[in-house]
Amino acid sequence: MSTIRMKRTTLGVIGLTAAAALSLTGCKNGNEEAGPAQSGSPAAQPSQPSEQPGTPAAPSAGASAGTSGGADGAAPGGAPAGAAKPGQTFKIGEAATVPFTYGSDTKGTIALTVTAVEQGQAADLDALKLGDKVKGMVPYYIRYTVKNVGTTNLEFASVGHIKGLLPDGSEAQGVSVIGKFEKCKDDSLPSGFTGGKTQTNCAIALAPSAQTKVVGAEYWGDPYNNLNDSKSLYWK
Repeated sequence: MSTIRMKRTTLGVIGLTAAAALSLTGCKNGNEEAGPAQSGSPAAQPSQPSEQPGTPAAPSAGASAGTSGGADGAAPGGAPAGAAKPGQTFKIGEAATVPFTYGSDTKGTIALTVTAVEQGQAADLDALKLGDKVKGMVPYYIRYTVKNVGTTNLEFASVGHIKGLLPDGSEAQGVSVIGKFEKCKDDSLPSGFTGGKTQTNCAIALAPSAQTKVVGAEYWGDPYNNLNDSKSLYWK
């Protein structure tokens, strides 16, 4: 993984100690994230805003969620037909067609849609036992759907790499939860996640105070990351 992308992850480590529901996560190649730490060593990793995501392209119509052409709608060059362009900005509720990879041998096409950015209550964080490290912060819940619009069975893959965006364009801190947090469920794709199947997931973003809102979301999974000098996808 590139030095630039690793910086995005490691700058956010602030050493929170939490209940067994939380664990540090790392970053591997592609869309795969490191699994939970061994039981008995729980921690959480809110990731602080690091580099600005750059200047997104002007809002445009969402890329088509359909497919055409070869396997998974592949167009010449390997990208799915109608794939979102690096740096493209979508409206909340608009779908982006994304070439998706997981691990070393799972490749397909998904329609990724951020459906809502919902403000929670500061008291919601009490259940995560993060203590004073999140004092004054307000959680926001980024709801997003993943639809398999290709021909590959994507069962058990994880579609993460979703961050919140603050009004100045910087990244909101995030919290990775291992286990169940009822207010914001984020699960791997289920068995038999074949073409046409859809799942709703959620990512937690932390506003630094009640006066600052999380106003959008960013997807920075492959190929929309600095590994290829590319830019993220944005929803506002």
